[in-house]
Amino acid sequence: MPRWSLDFVDDQLDNGRRFRVLNIVDDVTRECLAAMPDTSISGARVVRELTVLMVQHGKPAMIVSDNGTELTANVVLKWAQDHGVQWHYIAPGRPMQNGYVESFNGRMHDELLNETVFTSIAQARAVISAWKTDYNTTRPHSALGYQTPAAHAATLKAMGPGSPPVPGSDPGPIAHPTTKGLTFPEALLSVG
Repeated sequence: MPRWSLDFVDDQLDNGRRFRVLNIVDDVTRECLAAMPDTSISGARVVRELTVLMVQHGKPAMIVSDNGTELTANVVLKWAQDHGVQWHYIAPGRPMQNGYVESFNGRMHDELLNETVFTSIAQARAVISAWKTDYNTTRPHSALGYQTPAAHAATLKAMGPGSPPVPGSDPGPIAHPTTKGLTFPEALLSVG
């Protein structure tokens, strides 16, 4: 079941003008689907970007975000309803309920935004786009078996829609199911 997470990060140009980056991450593949910088990003702009991403990547079953004004706008709610996409808003003040994109945002801050002086929106778009491509195509992720997000997405796509769940996406049983009714030493042997 595809699930996307989205959130904004903020930065500024060298002249002090603020800008935001809308980051959209596929929770299963860890792929950054969009990193869109601009000085103003409305709810209408968010749904335009989501519509383009649906054409490119297919429809997610769920989108997770905070409850910022751009993401709770009527245009966003209507888009989600019209497209049959469940939209889950995290609890206020609980960013780790949106952990995949928060982790991505932290990495973007540490590796790019904190290290780069942006002189224009055009330069920010170019630099952020190049960083996004590098993140998706050249960096292996331990959570993906040391594949890049793009390679992992290609593997899942090749497996088809009936593919097994991604390792790590299901916590699994707390206890091994074959231990019921076994004595203590037998249970230890059956788990190993």
